[in-house]
Amino acid sequence: MIQLLFLVLFAEGIVALLLMVKIGPLRELVMKGLDQVKMGKGPATVKTIAGTMSVILLSSVTSILKIQNKGAKLGTMTPMDQVLWRTHLLETSLMGFSLFLGFLIDRMHHYLQKLNRLRGNAGASKEEFEKLQKERAQLKEKEEQASKEIKLLQEQISTLTGDLKKLKLEAEEKDKKVETAEAHVLSLQKQAADLLLEYDRLLEDNQNLQTQALGFRG
Repeated sequence: MIQLLFLVLFAEGIVALLLMVKIGPLRELVMKGLDQVKMGKGPATVKTIAGTMSVILLSSVTSILKIQNKGAKLGTMTPMDQVLWRTHLLETSLMGFSLFLGFLIDRMHHYLQKLNRLRGNAGASKEEFEKLQKERAQLKEKEEQASKEIKLLQEQISTLTGDLKKLKLEAEEKDKKVETAEAHVLSLQKQAADLLLEYDRLLEDNQNLQTQALGFRG
C-alpha cells in the first residue's frame, strides 16, 4: 500500500512539475492526457478513486486516534501499537498529500486551459484588430481619393460655370446685335417703301407732264 502511494505521489509530482515548467512539448502532452482523462467516464472514475482514498484516509485517522487514546489510557504504547501508529500516520500523510496534489493538478489543468483559450482569443482579437486597421487605412485612402476627385469635380464645375456665363454674355451680345440688325433692316425696308412711293409719284407726275405736253402740241 505504502509503495503504491509513493508511486502515485511520484507520478503526480512529475505531472505537476511538467504543468508548472514548460519543457519542450511535454506540457502539451500532459495537457492532452488530462483532457482525455476528463472525457467520458474519466471524471467519474477519478471521483471514485478520490472518494475511496478519502474513506481510507478517514479510516487511518480514526485508527491513529484510537491507538493514541489506547496509549493514553495505558500510559504507554506497545511496540505493535507504535508500528501500527507510524504505519497509519505514514499512509495518512501520503494519501493526504496525494489528494492535495491531485486537486492541485486538476486546478492547474483547468487554469492552463483557460489561459490557452485566452491566448487564442487574444490572438484572434489581435488579428481582427490588425484587419480593422487595414480596412481603416483602406477607407482613409479611398476617402482621400474621393476628396481629390470631389475637388477636381468642383474645379471642373467652376470652370464650366465660368464658360456658361461667358456663353450667356456672348449670347446676350449676339441677341442685341441681332435686334439692332433687325431694326436696321426694318428701317431700310421702310426707306425702300418710301422711295418706291416717291418713285411711283414721280412716274405719275412725269406721265401727267407728258400728257399736258402732248395737249399743248395738238
